[in-house]
Amino acid sequence: MPRFAANLSMMFTELPFMERFGAAADAGFKGVEFLFPYEYDAAGIRAALDRAGLTQALFNISAGRFNAGERGFAAIPDAQPLFRRHLAQALEYAAIIEPDHIHIMSGITDDAEARETLIENLRLAATQAPQQSFVIEPINSRDMPGYFLKSVEQAADIISTINAPNLGLQLDLYHCQIMHGDLITRIRALAPITRHIQIAGVPDRHEPDGGELDMHRLMDVLDATGYTGWVGCEYHPEDTTPGGLGWFGRYRNSQ
Repeated sequence: MPRFAANLSMMFTELPFMERFGAAADAGFKGVEFLFPYEYDAAGIRAALDRAGLTQALFNISAGRFNAGERGFAAIPDAQPLFRRHLAQALEYAAIIEPDHIHIMSGITDDAEARETLIENLRLAATQAPQQSFVIEPINSRDMPGYFLKSVEQAADIISTINAPNLGLQLDLYHCQIMHGDLITRIRALAPITRHIQIAGVPDRHEPDGGELDMHRLMDVLDATGYTGWVGCEYHPEDTTPGGLGWFGRYRNSQ
């Protein structure tokens, strides 16, 4: 049975950030994820996790000035010093928060050297922190135009090239459906390298049981592949978060 992690950057936003941990636990979640922890004190986040009895499933390396359109730097050739600083920052936070995974964002670029730059930086991360799991995520070109890593085939090729045990795929079924479709076949094919799953309804990124996906069937397929990781709920509730958790009923008691 899938284990679900509430994404606190998108869910429970009716509350201040540090109060969302308790709300997620009260709703039945055993794990949480969020985009970035860096505007908060790491020890404060750790304390919130402990009070609520939650696991930190994932957070992202800094994307830079997110509100100004920056989306990470791992694939940008002239930004390697900045990437290294952000990696050091992420690992400092990870030492306290203890996330299962850190998502490394490649950034917006079409530079001819982007693939080799990304490979070099991912190798650096995997080697520098061998006990920390890192993931990369293809992101759809409609929501994030120009993002370098946009297809699951591209991500799988890079992961295979690096061949590090602590580097895997963050498979967001929302992005994958928009870019590729054929989700059941792709879930099965990518199972050996998949370390983290995310879900949302398509096309509006609301609750995962709305739109064009059969989320319950997809969760059954995940079970059949032997997936035991987290399923991150990275969606914007259509109304309030608690009011949209009807889909979670069949899973709540198994968390």
